[in-house]
Amino acid sequence: MSASLLRRGLELLEAPGRGKAPRGPGGPRAAGAAKRRKAAPGPARSRATVKGRTVKSAIEEYCKKKAVDHLKTNLLYMTKGRYIADKAVTQEVLAQNCGRKSKDRPPEKKEKKKSEGTVFTEEDFRKFEREYFGTA
Repeated sequence: MSASLLRRGLELLEAPGRGKAPRGPGGPRAAGAAKRRKAAPGPARSRATVKGRTVKSAIEEYCKKKAVDHLKTNLLYMTKGRYIADKAVTQEVLAQNCGRKSKDRPPEKKEKKKSEGTVFTEEDFRKFEREYFGTA
């Protein structure tokens, strides 16, 4: 909190019957002159800083937050292993992890229904008619 804000807060909390105390050794006029001297622009007052904060370069911040590629180290780790899983296990794991959402899963193949046709031909029906009815 700045000194001017603190001073303003104390003035507001001050008892209403009390007068203001003189600001400096010379009274209010001397304090006003000191303010003018303090407010003079200079290189030390040009930017607002936080106590204990260090200025970091943008390049250092970029390098710190830059994504690191771990592909080579991961590939080396994977290829050095001697245990090789069965293909069935590998396929099962891949099937489980291909995606949990329905849009990620491949569509299931539906069996085509065969057209329901008769086993008998037209010739068989004519033969049956002749044998059963005796005409045709």
